[in-house]
Amino acid sequence: VQLQASGGGLVQAGGSLRLSCVASVASDVSFRSYVMTWFRQAPGKEREFVSAINRGSSPFYEDSVKGRFTISRDNAKNTVYLQMNSLKPEDTADYYCAASRQVILSSYSRPSAYHYWGPGTQVTVSS
Repeated sequence: VQLQASGGGLVQAGGSLRLSCVASVASDVSFRSYVMTWFRQAPGKEREFVSAINRGSSPFYEDSVKGRFTISRDNAKNTVYLQMNSLKPEDTADYYCAASRQVILSSYSRPSAYHYWGPGTQVTVSS
């Protein structure tokens, strides 16, 4: 699987951005079979879980983004989205999408549980 994230940029606090991650999958594998997840990494910090969406399109969120971020997927377009509203300066980071067919619920937040990663897209929120 190849993943390509886009949609990052510079925004003022309180603003919104929508990230997209397009997956290129093998012809004999369905995109819908992957758990798709967003992580972020701020300078000098460890990569942290943001949100995941499972095969049944159930969403999961890190506590600090609940109520502000919405994850969704369009299986026909092999794409996962992260709508980010009410952005805060502490949301500033490089955002990465990841995919796995094997990850289990208890491991959704662990970067090591994911086999496939895309390059990051930078999000900067100014105060």
